[in-house]
Amino acid sequence: MSDGLPEASQRVVETPHGKAVGSSYRWEGGQYCAIHTVRGVVGCGIYDIACANEFGMAFALAKGTPEQPLLDPEDLYEASIVRVSEAARALGIEEGMTGMEALVRMLRD
Repeated sequence: MSDGLPEASQRVVETPHGKAVGSSYRWEGGQYCAIHTVRGVVGCGIYDIACANEFGMAFALAKGTPEQPLLDPEDLYEASIVRVSEAARALGIEEGMTGMEALVRMLRD
């Protein structure tokens, strides 16, 4: 973190099911990450499901812990999904799935 600015990265992530855009943001005392697909987002718990529902967006959220925070997009692959928007549920995504299982449904043709 140079010049007091947060660290931000965005890159293409290759999964066995297709490509997506992974992002990670870190600053003193906080962080969040997400994987963006053409159908929606698999992200950490920082996102607001009520807002995603209002706009009809597919969001599947996992939650890290202080001991095991979700720092990089790949950390979401094995993380357990704890909340889903209505649009994500319509894609077949449910609580208890892994982030990778949610990605499979978002990356389907």
